[in-house]
Amino acid sequence: MATPEVFIKVFNDPFYAENGLVLALGAEGRPCWIVDPGLPPEAEEMLAYVAERRLTPTAIVLTHAHGDHIAGVDEIRNAHAGLPVYLAKGEWKMLGDAAENLSAQFGVEITARTDHLHDLAPGDVLELDGSRWEVRDSSGHSPAGRTLYCAELKLALVGDAVFAGSIGRTDFHHSDGDRLVRNIRANILTLPDDVTLISGHGPATTVGQERATNPFLRG
Repeated sequence: MATPEVFIKVFNDPFYAENGLVLALGAEGRPCWIVDPGLPPEAEEMLAYVAERRLTPTAIVLTHAHGDHIAGVDEIRNAHAGLPVYLAKGEWKMLGDAAENLSAQFGVEITARTDHLHDLAPGDVLELDGSRWEVRDSSGHSPAGRTLYCAELKLALVGDAVFAGSIGRTDFHHSDGDRLVRNIRANILTLPDDVTLISGHGPATTVGQERATNPFLRG
């Protein structure tokens, strides 16, 4: 059976260049996920793209709950009532707390509603249009950050755990640098070299590239 083609549209906010995603297994008329909808105009642009392509959102998936990754959640949910939100339970409280989601310290009070939440526990599997996505622990940048890995598509959504040539910041009050590096090594670098990593900021990379060249992950 042929591997399905994945369509990922990346949207960036003008402040932190956060990567919000619309992910589907077809260009038009298919179910989709909305991943990490960030600061304006991301949510508006995502909704326009979804409508133009006649996509049907089935979930908002959050790799973690820092303010730049959740700012568009309520706007998406206002347009698609009842849409479930998948986020690790360890970060649910961050949705409603601007201090915990770090937006307050940057001078913007960002919160999101806390209804229709679903946990992302390590080992869980989510399905999108026949594709299966394994939940992996990539916490450390945030208290319960998650990576979603699809073996069939050779693709992993890693949030702010690892970037091309770098890793997520660990100088926040709820961060843990040692934990982040352990989780990257155990749960991301153990994936095949040709798995593409879609990060929360910056360009895509691969497992093999980061294992070989990322200065934060050597040794």
